[in-house]
Amino acid sequence: MKKALLLISIALLMVSVMFGAESVKIGVAFPMTGGIAAFGQMTLNGVKVAQSLYPTVLGKKIELIVADNRSDKTEAANVVSRLIDYNHVVAIIGEIASSHSLAGGSIAEKKHVPMLSPASTNPLVTQGKHYVFRACFIDPFQGHVAAVFAHNYLKAKTAVVFTDVVQDYSVGLANFFIKDFTAMGGKVYREFYQSGDQDFSAQLTDALGKHPDVIYVPGYYPEIALMARQARQLGYTGPFLAGDGAEAPELVKIGGDAVNGVYYTSHFNADAPFTKIGKEFVAKYKEMYKESPSALAALGFDAYLLLRNAIQRANSTNPEKIAEALRNTKHFEGATGYITIDKYGNTIKSAVVNVVKNGKFTYVTTINP
Repeated sequence: MKKALLLISIALLMVSVMFGAESVKIGVAFPMTGGIAAFGQMTLNGVKVAQSLYPTVLGKKIELIVADNRSDKTEAANVVSRLIDYNHVVAIIGEIASSHSLAGGSIAEKKHVPMLSPASTNPLVTQGKHYVFRACFIDPFQGHVAAVFAHNYLKAKTAVVFTDVVQDYSVGLANFFIKDFTAMGGKVYREFYQSGDQDFSAQLTDALGKHPDVIYVPGYYPEIALMARQARQLGYTGPFLAGDGAEAPELVKIGGDAVNGVYYTSHFNADAPFTKIGKEFVAKYKEMYKESPSALAALGFDAYLLLRNAIQRANSTNPEKIAEALRNTKHFEGATGYITIDKYGNTIKSAVVNVVKNGKFTYVTTINP
């Protein structure tokens, strides 16, 4: 009896070892709980759609290992360490917020494991790095797009810019917008806040005293929604403009009618996909989740496909070779457009501008590099 149990145990162990050898482990470092958990869930949904369509690479199953950074910078670094040292992943899809990618990316760089962020737009994320990449455009371009849109489309001459001083994403994007908007002859006033703030009445009272043509808030959806509600209560009827951090269903849930008229720069709109794979992505996403995908879902989808494509071209699961293949990505067809990764690890592609209209994220226009 003991001998039979021993043989069964050995057989199970062999199966386990064989299964491990037949899978390619990819880490997913996202905020699944905490202040920006909605970002993590949306992006993960897109990753799962990609995996459902393309579950293997080099004849092996792709195994996703999801780690929650709890919307925290310190934990962002910790989860990257665990994924590499404990789970032995060959690459990581992550992180989402730029501050998290800066923290996690330094660990990935030190350990020579490629990390591909779906949505971190701050230029510092990839600066000086060989193993950190992104599937999204960067903030100098996003800030330029917002400035051009404010000047040409909204006909704005004055803008109040609200900056979240604890978010690298917000600080960088605000500065790039200001640089280009003022170069076009616009006048800018500045206000400041921090993630987690609930009351913006003092800053808004000061801002509205300047009679701005537009209020630009390059932050994240919780504060944007609250700010819009409080600004409307104070009598502001003009447009808001934001970055891609605005796009989450929670923006409308928190802000209600007050967020109608919030324009924001983004990576994608499900009503206007302009690649074949983009249309396939929208159809599959709707089939799986019974709703239209967000831009973050599309970026998660693209990050998975970019990484899978790099492994295929490298013909290897060696992290060094995967990183080299990522850096040589040219004109790759993704859901968010045709993607080229430059020598700095940054993606070059178009941006779209959406607006909240009757509680829906509605396509406005596309602006090319």
